Amino acid sequence: MSMNLRKWILVNTVALASIATVAFGADAQTFKVGEFSFKTPAGWKYVSGETGMRKAQLAFTDEKSGEKAEVVFYHFGAGQGGTVKANADRWLGQFQEPAEKLKSKVEPKKIGKGEVTFVTAEGTYLSGIPGGPKTPIPNAKLHGAIVDAAGGNVFIRMTGPKSVVEKAGASFIQMVEQPLTP
Repeated sequence: MSMNLRKWILVNTVALASIATVAFGADAQTFKVGEFSFKTPAGWKYVSGETGMRKAQLAFTDEKSGEKAEVVFYHFGAGQGGTVKANADRWLGQFQEPAEKLKSKVEPKKIGKGEVTFVTAEGTYLSGIPGGPKTPIPNAKLHGAIVDAAGGNVFIRMTGPKSVVEKAGASFIQMVEQPLTP
C-alpha cells in the first residue's frame, strides 16, 4: 500500500470518527464535568460538550407541548466560580420578582460523602447573557444544583417553562445525585 493511500485512509478514518461522534452525540449516555461522570436521563438529548464556560448541555422536550427545558453544566476549576451562596443568589436574581416575593428554595443535601445544594425558583425568568439585554419569560422555573467538589464545584442549571421543568425534575435530581451515591 502506498504512503499516500495510507495517509488518505488515516485522514478519512479520523474524519469519519469525528462525524460519527457529532452525528451520534445525541445518544451519549455519560459525560464528564469536573471530577464527576453524569448520565444523560432517558428521553433527554445531549446537545453539546464543552464550549467556553459551558462544559455540557442537555435538553428535555415535553412530548405533549413540544416546549423545552435547557440544562447547562459549568465547571471553572478549584477555587473558581464563586461560593455556593453567591451562585444561588445570582440564579435567584435572574428572576424579575424581588427576592421577598419570589417562590424559591435553597436546600443543601448530603449525599454519600458529598454535598449538593439544590436551588429552585419560579416566576418571570429574565433570559439573556450577563450584562446584556434580558427577555422576560413568564411562568418559568429554574432547578439548579451546585455540587461541592475539591477540584471545583460543578454548577448545573435547568431553566424553561414551569410545567416542563417540573416534569423533568425527578430525572434532574437523579442525574445530579447519581455520581455521589455510594
